[in-house]
Amino acid sequence: MDLDLECRDLAKRYGAFTAVDGVSFSIPRGSFFSILGPSGCGKTTLLRMIAGFVEPTSGDILIRGRSVLATPPNRRPVNLVFQHLALFPMMSVAENIAYGLRRRGAAKAEIERRVRDILARIGLPDAGAKRIDQLSGGQKQRIAIARCMVLEPSVLLLDEPLGALDLKLREHMKVELKQLQHQFATTFVYITHDQSEALVMSDRVAVMNAGRFEQVGTPQELYRRPLSAFVAGFVGDSNRWRGRVVASGQGSVPGGVTVETQQGDAMHGVASDAGGPPGADGAVDIFVRPEAIALLPAGTAIAAAAPGANVRAATVETLLFNGASSRALFRTQRGEPVIVALPQTGQFNDLKPGDALALAWPADACRCFPAQPSAAGSADAEG
Repeated sequence: MDLDLECRDLAKRYGAFTAVDGVSFSIPRGSFFSILGPSGCGKTTLLRMIAGFVEPTSGDILIRGRSVLATPPNRRPVNLVFQHLALFPMMSVAENIAYGLRRRGAAKAEIERRVRDILARIGLPDAGAKRIDQLSGGQKQRIAIARCMVLEPSVLLLDEPLGALDLKLREHMKVELKQLQHQFATTFVYITHDQSEALVMSDRVAVMNAGRFEQVGTPQELYRRPLSAFVAGFVGDSNRWRGRVVASGQGSVPGGVTVETQQGDAMHGVASDAGGPPGADGAVDIFVRPEAIALLPAGTAIAAAAPGANVRAATVETLLFNGASSRALFRTQRGEPVIVALPQTGQFNDLKPGDALALAWPADACRCFPAQPSAAGSADAEG
């Protein structure tokens, strides 16, 4: 496999504080790779080490098989797109794109040809003479990428480049960035704290927490098969309960356990082998995705649901309308808050606060991990 970027046991320490703690990963040529994590997890420090702006404490960085530790930033085959783009307002669009080529001493005719070609590839063939302040936010993003791509880097580094855009433009640019990456066939390494950006655009995602990678995988793997409580809570939305394991080897699901929640309910789920065994007291965090919960008529008994299903009588507390992403907040008889994604069949268009229903979800939709102090990003159902 041809690799564009490889980091081996990379670490950065500032005195007693470890910002990046022994991170290793490799990125195949032409991939869109995202590093996802909360503020302060070390992802920007990692990106700056790859770019050459921060010197690692230990480890190695290889680009296309060659170590670049001794190579200064301006000689590494990488380019960096910042959140605020850093376009030169006193230059035209064409002059911005040509800046790096001029610094390299390229001939005037070559510069004009390459600028013309790159503007056509990003869909702005007539924008060369425009001033930067004449561009929309999305056009500025494309020009910032074109300024890097005209230099033909092996790896393009992007440090939260959509963070300054409004929501609608950010949603549009997710698709556009993925299309540009596919068109150029250049490896993109994308830093973000926004899970939606990482899931929509990436071939593979690394979830980073406290200087380490918790899990690396495809967006589907991270969402459907998280390997830690942190990943389960940070990637996507989840309902979370705290409980303790009271029985294992339950039901027909491999790894099946029965958990007694803090509210006193029995819940059937699946224990994660990768998360390790629960603590000495059997404490676990339990995660269930809102879309995994089915709505059934009030009074539905466990026996009427699928074998091994978890069923709760509940009442609608609040409707959270958001078009196709609409949800409802339910409250169970024991006071547990549960968020449920509403199906788009029209069946529940008339749902209103106070309506009584039953909530049901199968054991294999209920993931259990050793209890953590907190589960960032989850919808807490501890009541």
